[in-house]
Amino acid sequence: MTPEDIAKYPVLTITQAQRDAYFRDGYLVIERAISPDWLTKLRAAADGFVEQSRKVTKADKVFDIERDHSAENPRLRRVSSPQDQHPVFWDLAMHSPLGDIVADLVGPDVKFHHSKINFKWKLGGEEVKWHYDICSWPHTNYSPLTVGVYLDDCDMAQGPLGVIPGSHELDLFNQYENGKWVGYIPEADLKRLDLGSAKYLTGAAGTITIHNSRTVHGSKANLSNVGRPLLLYTFSSADAYPYTANPIPSPKAGAIVRGKAATYAHHDPRPCLMPPDWSAGYTSIFAVQQGAGM
Repeated sequence: MTPEDIAKYPVLTITQAQRDAYFRDGYLVIERAISPDWLTKLRAAADGFVEQSRKVTKADKVFDIERDHSAENPRLRRVSSPQDQHPVFWDLAMHSPLGDIVADLVGPDVKFHHSKINFKWKLGGEEVKWHYDICSWPHTNYSPLTVGVYLDDCDMAQGPLGVIPGSHELDLFNQYENGKWVGYIPEADLKRLDLGSAKYLTGAAGTITIHNSRTVHGSKANLSNVGRPLLLYTFSSADAYPYTANPIPSPKAGAIVRGKAATYAHHDPRPCLMPPDWSAGYTSIFAVQQGAGM
């Protein structure tokens, strides 16, 4: 669906002004969209992941860890596919306001692609350099968006998500350097962006952030003494189909969370950069950006 197609449907959960802002700016913040009851259950499950990670000594398909992670001092970077590890995360996708909010932005038929939790641990949780999402998992159109749920309060010191307003309307930049995938926009191309316009999306626990898959975004390191667990879901319109294998595979990938499955694919004529072949393994954007590239 195009924005013009989506506009034919009345907004049911958000306001028309919020929908218009998302289409114009490529992002949206909705404060306290997730209730305290949901947060209690989500935090308990996330804490359980931290406890499980004490036994992890090497990154795997579920747990990505910082270099100084240990049983005594766990430092998780990411949990991949939390919806497959604990039922509350799939319940949130199916039965909370999240799906309804996404439907107001992509159309009534909504499809799930993947999910993860980026913990950004206290006292050094790593930065995420400016990048796009869509180039990691290109689709037939640009409806895919990512919803972030702050599990705890997040202020500027904790390295909140930052976005470049309007960047979703620009041509896509490269994310390769010297022929290797680096997962971020190289410095030479960053000079063509107005980084001074960046908006950092802080919020109380339960606040959600939404950014389009073409929106340039990143986050600074967390140098505070409080962690910043951010639960992330990627959804799309049902008529968006991935061109490549999902780097974070799940049996639930492609599940319809609102409405019905599409009969036809919608193809956006704008080109999209293709990623490497992820079949050899993928842990997280942290590992890719801070490694030697692929």
